[in-house]
Amino acid sequence: MKPRDNKPVNPRVLIAVLCFGGLLASFMQTLVIPIVGRLPVYLDTTSDNASWVITATLLTAAVATPIAGRLADMFGKRRIILVCIGAMIIGSVICAMTSMVVPMIIGRGIQGLAMGVIPCGISLLRDKLDPARIPGAIATMSATLGVGGAIGLPVAAWITQTFDWHMIFWTAAGLAVFTFVLVFTLVGESDARSPGTFDFVGAAGLTAALVSLLLALSKGASWGWASGLTVGLTIFGLVTFAVWGWFELRTRTPLVDLRVSAQPVILLTNAVSILVGFSLMAIGLAAPQLLQIPHIPGLVDYGMGQTILATGLILAPGGLMMMFFSPVSARMNIKIGPKITLLTGSVVVAVGYLMSVFMMSEPWQIFVCNIVVSIGVGIGYSAMPALIMSAAPLHQMAAANSLNSLMRSIGTAIASALLSTILASSVIEIGGGHHVPTESAFRLVFIIGSGVAVVAALLALSIPYKFVRHSGGSTTIETTTISEKV
Repeated sequence: MKPRDNKPVNPRVLIAVLCFGGLLASFMQTLVIPIVGRLPVYLDTTSDNASWVITATLLTAAVATPIAGRLADMFGKRRIILVCIGAMIIGSVICAMTSMVVPMIIGRGIQGLAMGVIPCGISLLRDKLDPARIPGAIATMSATLGVGGAIGLPVAAWITQTFDWHMIFWTAAGLAVFTFVLVFTLVGESDARSPGTFDFVGAAGLTAALVSLLLALSKGASWGWASGLTVGLTIFGLVTFAVWGWFELRTRTPLVDLRVSAQPVILLTNAVSILVGFSLMAIGLAAPQLLQIPHIPGLVDYGMGQTILATGLILAPGGLMMMFFSPVSARMNIKIGPKITLLTGSVVVAVGYLMSVFMMSEPWQIFVCNIVVSIGVGIGYSAMPALIMSAAPLHQMAAANSLNSLMRSIGTAIASALLSTILASSVIEIGGGHHVPTESAFRLVFIIGSGVAVVAALLALSIPYKFVRHSGGSTTIETTTISEKV
């Protein structure tokens, strides 16, 4: 079996293979959600130790995303995609073969490296496809960041309810091997390369800063927000970020070119990415709990008593709608421009959360609201790469897309920390020492989700991006930094 490098390949095959890889990478994020409550028993450990099974993936995914982007620009996007998928295979096998907490955390951490597939895949599509196919392909690939997790939830729930819990990791390993073979045999390499050497100091500094801040965010609720460890990690992370930025501005081949990232189009798009990532996590965190809380008349009237599998099936169509609307978003990018498309997506998200404030008593209401929010997130996610690539240099395309993906991940991490604290701080006891969030806590989460989406819309509106469409069929895209013919 020989790899395809610069040989031509059917564009539809290329898009399908890379998007499947993106779906699988994002599936890693929700893989253990159906068994998270049982992990202490499965791994014979405490709840706090078991929570690292999720935290480890979050940390490594955040760190790997910008590093994978820079390596892809230097050594080839297809090559780094294969490395990321290889890490997914190794991590999945480690998890599948253990019932101990430390190897499980290590395996989950290695699985998190797979998130580099999505930004590298977006950049590879940009390099390999004809201009007419690029908008739709990139929109679909970008949407996989949310779709895989949504679809994977009911699949993982069904596997764990039907088979031994290790089977979800064996399934992930098998799918990863299949994807590796597809990429190896069907995907060609890009000729675009970025000169220079790898910035090891910058990578170490960014890793230290991200790990410190994300640990403080994800573990602050259990450690205590005012504890010395949480405060210390936060201060260390912020100081390290400042020093890292100072260093990156003075090195010849930085891991992240902050001058490019500081361009208004990229800077504001990344800011919106944080907020849209926050919005995606808000519905993902609140809806499953709301659906699974038992219905107790007179005490928990808002509870719906759904099983894990039923919850996954109710929420999965949201992910499907994200995928369905990715080509719609691509056409919107062409017809009205990605700035207005991103604005539209943010407004739709705000409307979906506003609906949720008043529609949270029946499963069908959650179903409808989740679909509306997911449509908005899908439209927004699909517009972001078009904005990023309008301003980023070709030889830094993967790094720029990786940074954008990182901003989405940071948004979800902030949402997870903040909203989990809100849900945990307002609870009622339902018997046997069990506590569940109050109805007002869920309503507050939805109000915050709507407010964040409104802020995202306002930021999107302020992006200095002008879109001019000529009657002859060509489209001129102008920003404050470039003019590009599409």
